[in-house]
Amino acid sequence: MRSARDFFKPLAAGAPEPLREIPFRPSRVIHFFPPHLDKVVAKLPEVVPTVDIILGNLEDAIPMADKEAARHGLIDVAKRIDFGATQLWTRVNSLDSPWFLDDLTEIVSTVGHKIDVIMIPKVEGPEDIHYVDRLLAQLEAKAKLTRPILVHAILETARGMVNIEDICGASPRMQGLSLGPADLAANRRMKTTRVGGGHPDYVVRQDPDANNPEAARPVFQQDLWHYTLARMVDACVTHGILPFYGPFGDIKDVVACEDQFRNAYLLGCVGAWSLHPVQIDIAKRVFSPRPEDVAQAQRVIDAMGDGTGAIMLDGKMEDDASVKQCRVVVELARELAARDPELAARYDFSS
Repeated sequence: MRSARDFFKPLAAGAPEPLREIPFRPSRVIHFFPPHLDKVVAKLPEVVPTVDIILGNLEDAIPMADKEAARHGLIDVAKRIDFGATQLWTRVNSLDSPWFLDDLTEIVSTVGHKIDVIMIPKVEGPEDIHYVDRLLAQLEAKAKLTRPILVHAILETARGMVNIEDICGASPRMQGLSLGPADLAANRRMKTTRVGGGHPDYVVRQDPDANNPEAARPVFQQDLWHYTLARMVDACVTHGILPFYGPFGDIKDVVACEDQFRNAYLLGCVGAWSLHPVQIDIAKRVFSPRPEDVAQAQRVIDAMGDGTGAIMLDGKMEDDASVKQCRVVVELARELAARDPELAARYDFSS
């Protein structure tokens, strides 16, 4: 185990110093694209300004025959396209695959200065992050990069879930975690074939009517992912990194997608994945505080003065804990408004 004093020293001579705090930039939507498909890549200049994060996917959904083409496509995209304020991420192949080493080596050595975050799938313990951490430091030093590339892990196995705190705290590079519901469901032997979202059989049933025992008893569908998301958020917040909801596979069911994203938003996630352009606006809308919520939060902050004590406002008690909650909403709104003129107008921070 490294000494705490050594934690923020580069792991390779000549590598950039690790960050002491993970920067929070607008991260409402991570939009995935397949870098080997020319038709998709051709549309990127239009898509990039509309998303907070654009991610070149090299792992799942990329056929084995196209792995190298996807990697080369990502490198080409990184060289040619101006990303402006949009972050450029990539999801590389898993550590146990024959493509991972080439993914990291070729990407960092050629376009490492353009890559903000590398997403690592199927992380099961801190040892996985330690390996990536050391390898990245060596590659950064060789490429003479001046800033460290951050690491984002996907929570896709029960073992990863058990080791979640150790994963979050494994390196100063750790930027965040995403929930990978499909792989996690398979690993847990959950009996669902859906990619995220609820299941109609996962319910609670109302007690029988004492006066009419034979009457129909209403059922209420529950959230399969509530525990997992809440656990992930706690671990991320404890270690100062960012939690994300992952994919929602039913592209046509935009209503359920919005519900799942909103559950994640309310629990503390900062964003979600987009697998199709139709999900971009859903994620941006859900992970941006509603103007009425921002206005009410600001009203509570203004009414509380120095933030201590307690007051009654509209028949509700507000105290220092209320102010802390309200500041989360207002500060997020201000950060998003600084980049999004449309949101800035809706929030009306000028008054």
